Amino acid sequence: MAREYRVGLIGCGRMGATIDDEVRDHPHSDLWIPFSHAAGYVAVERTSLVAVADAIPEKAEAIRQRYGAQRAYTDYREMIERERLDIVSVATRPATHREIVVYAAEHGVKGIYCEKPLCCSMAEADDIVAACEKHGVKFNYGAQRRYMALYHRLRELIAGGEIGEVRGITAHTAPSSAQWGLTHTSDMLLLLAGDPTIELVQSTVDLGGVEFSGNHLATDPRVTSAYVGFSNGIPGYVVTGLGTEFEVIGTKGAVRTLNNGAQVQLRRADDRHGVLADVPFPDTPRISGTVKGIEDIVEALDTGRETQGHVRLAHRSQEMILGFVESHRQGGRRIPLPLANRELYVGRPDW
Repeated sequence: MAREYRVGLIGCGRMGATIDDEVRDHPHSDLWIPFSHAAGYVAVERTSLVAVADAIPEKAEAIRQRYGAQRAYTDYREMIERERLDIVSVATRPATHREIVVYAAEHGVKGIYCEKPLCCSMAEADDIVAACEKHGVKFNYGAQRRYMALYHRLRELIAGGEIGEVRGITAHTAPSSAQWGLTHTSDMLLLLAGDPTIELVQSTVDLGGVEFSGNHLATDPRVTSAYVGFSNGIPGYVVTGLGTEFEVIGTKGAVRTLNNGAQVQLRRADDRHGVLADVPFPDTPRISGTVKGIEDIVEALDTGRETQGHVRLAHRSQEMILGFVESHRQGGRRIPLPLANRELYVGRPDW
């Protein structure tokens, strides 16, 4: 019989446990539900949500009852030490992620599913990578699109040359908050480009009237436009859009997601005149990205292979975001990565 993995949830708020209630009536809810971490673990046969933790006792107990966990805690450390957990979900605000991930890695947890954004500075991100790699943790990042079949099909189509040589990838999503919203965008730009390293970034950012205090920006600013120079030569762009849509332009065609992944438009050029014509996009199953991300951790623990959203990809995605902010700070300059300023901290006071 296949092993069942013991899971603990840290953070019983929106992404941890209740976001399903918000999207249940959405016309495209089948793209996302089960959405929250807790709902995802209940849906995956190989995982058992045995405990939850939240600083607010009433919230922890309510979520314990809702999802059938055995125990509720107010101290995540106590939960990790007592419950012999295989997997921990980190669904707290980002200012606590570094502390929680490092503690879990150092205390025997072998699988971590961490909500985005990864953290608030690259110094914190470096610590997270070091802890996970030192202790052999199988890590996935909470950018759910990465695990959805639709975006895997897009990546396979692009890599297979269906639209020719890639000339650029555009995210139609700005203006979007750098940490809270654009982290989904940065991860998808990476995925569709083939997950290369990043050479440089450039951006304009709306600080909303908040000023830098040394290395600290006490807000989550809106990125209004951005450029990413990937090491494989593919440029990435972030521009104004409605919702979240991604477009990849190639020498022989183009592909674009519509309505946040509800539809896909694929166009190819004819050989004679280069006129673009619509081509049917292959049927793709709609399965929750949360569920697929959890199943990916389970399979990685079973086999020892790497996860699809592993900690170095999360680190790379976070560095893109903080690089955007640093670019604006330096008057819109192109910023080479790795980011020299590892102490730049971007996060709201209530994080």
